[in-house]
Amino acid sequence: MKIDKKLIKELVNNLDEFNLTELEYQDGNIKIKVSKGIRSSIEGSKPSTVIPSNKAVLTNNEEEGIRIKSPIIGTAYLASEPGGKKFVEVGDKVKKGQTIMIVEAMKTMNHVASTNDGVVKKVLVNDGQPVEFGQTLVLLK
Repeated sequence: MKIDKKLIKELVNNLDEFNLTELEYQDGNIKIKVSKGIRSSIEGSKPSTVIPSNKAVLTNNEEEGIRIKSPIIGTAYLASEPGGKKFVEVGDKVKKGQTIMIVEAMKTMNHVASTNDGVVKKVLVNDGQPVEFGQTLVLLK
């Protein structure tokens, strides 16, 4: 088996770009997993605790409602262009299939569509925030 160094470098770059500690990629029988270790700045000190930047988002997910989740890892954008009108805001009525935001991954803009009709209860991410696969982006009632 030949190791694709270019792919591994790209995966390692994605760790930094999306502020991840671990990333797994699979294509057929080939499976690649890259991760970052945590180094302590003082020898002999206790290991650091890593608190994900989306900790508040995870807490908000405990609420009831229809969750619209990210289909990919990337950067969430609430409008089609910087300073533009947001796709949805709290209180907006949305229809199934309506674009609620964009998630950019590897320079590709992916429109995230609503999976149901409803009213936006909460937008759980900020503009330009890195998001994980399966992370709840919007909560509908």
